[in-house]
Amino acid sequence: MIAHRSPTIATAVLTFALAATAQDPPAATLTPATSTAAPAPKPAPPKFETWHPRRPATEKDYQVAKWGPRGLPSPGYAFRAAKVLPITAAPITDGVVVTRNGTIEAIGAAKDIVVPAGYERIDCGSAVIVPGFIEMHCHIASESFDLNDTVHPTNPEFRTLDLIGMEHDQIRMARAGGISVALYIPGSGSNMGGFGTLTKTWGKSPEEALVRFPGSLKIAQAGNPERGSGDLGTDMMGMSEGIRMTLLDGKRYWEQHEAWQQGKGPKPALDPTLELLRGLFRHEYPCSVHTQIYQVVLQTLQMLRMELGLWTVVVHGEFDAYRLSGNALAAGMPIAAGPRNYHFDRATSQFLGLMQVWHDGGKYYSWMDPVPGLGRDGIGVNTDSPVVPQEQLPVQAAIGVRLGLPHEVALRALTINNARFAGVDHRVGSLEVGKDADLGIWSGDPIDPRSHVDLMVINGTICYRRDPARPMW
Repeated sequence: MIAHRSPTIATAVLTFALAATAQDPPAATLTPATSTAAPAPKPAPPKFETWHPRRPATEKDYQVAKWGPRGLPSPGYAFRAAKVLPITAAPITDGVVVTRNGTIEAIGAAKDIVVPAGYERIDCGSAVIVPGFIEMHCHIASESFDLNDTVHPTNPEFRTLDLIGMEHDQIRMARAGGISVALYIPGSGSNMGGFGTLTKTWGKSPEEALVRFPGSLKIAQAGNPERGSGDLGTDMMGMSEGIRMTLLDGKRYWEQHEAWQQGKGPKPALDPTLELLRGLFRHEYPCSVHTQIYQVVLQTLQMLRMELGLWTVVVHGEFDAYRLSGNALAAGMPIAAGPRNYHFDRATSQFLGLMQVWHDGGKYYSWMDPVPGLGRDGIGVNTDSPVVPQEQLPVQAAIGVRLGLPHEVALRALTINNARFAGVDHRVGSLEVGKDADLGIWSGDPIDPRSHVDLMVINGTICYRRDPARPMW
């Protein structure tokens, strides 16, 4: 099993390494009349790393979460294309990806890859092969999409696992859009909608498609729960207190289990309402938080990440919340931006790309010293489907690029970054030997809205072929 530990928060604090980009000129060249001191070197921001120090090292170490199957039977294929983008390694020109039984067996330049006898060779011509895309905020993995059941303001006993279906129009369109993994979470009608499920968008059954349950705990701190459904309050203080009280119950339950496992107390009675919260405090899965606007994201950071010590992923982060980029970097709290990926800054009368400003940080702050952005590893993207149709996830990334996000970062936001935020990067998110054979075979650059998926491969099975009679775009 692949190990996947993370460092502690100490590695993410805001310390700056001096960049060796400038040197003082030799002292002999300076004169009192003309010499000036060389500019100080610009600090290099620290690399972003998601904070989850208690995350189990391997899948077998998980106590609460259930992982889906791997190595499912599939034919042997050798996909050859003009370009292969592994994401975590350099692009490969005239590349080949060899797959069988649900996993990637080999990847490299065509001249270097020996295709085993009996494998079907598929020439994809001028296409581009990328990993299947990963959606961090999805409500369409069942026909009863946008689940918004509400009994209490907080509902930790709810879950989406039992609702997933593989064959309905919206999930078919997701496959056609290059999405292979979706985090299917409840809607935001209450402050704690329940536990979501990480699922492939194709499988012979929901059990076969499962990646991990729980995928995350869905929390909505503001922006929708104020609708007043059930007995839900409408004020920020009351909503935050309800979330905190429920999570503190879960924390006490987790601590009782930890004490019992260390021989320091009796085994606690099973509490079905709190059992999945125990896994949350074990960092087996994150909170994915519907949170936006500066003040609300600040509350997310302070309460969920800092006070309660939870692995926290922001799945909105809209409006002026980007001004917290330095705080999010220090706390290891990633941002999967969307569905709105722009912000109108009234101070400058300019439209800002939200993925860009979370990425860049500093120069967008007018009343304080510049702070670092999250950089290439701290930014993801989502659709909140069906708010934005699921198949338009790469269009969301294209909007980010159009508004200033580097192209490389947009590709990472669709793939390895979202995989790391969800804690499934040892399975998906990049093209590497041993990872799941989830491939999107595109007619061109997947960030270009004129491109389309020709073939979609999930768990080594070709599950979508584009009708060649369709218009190009």
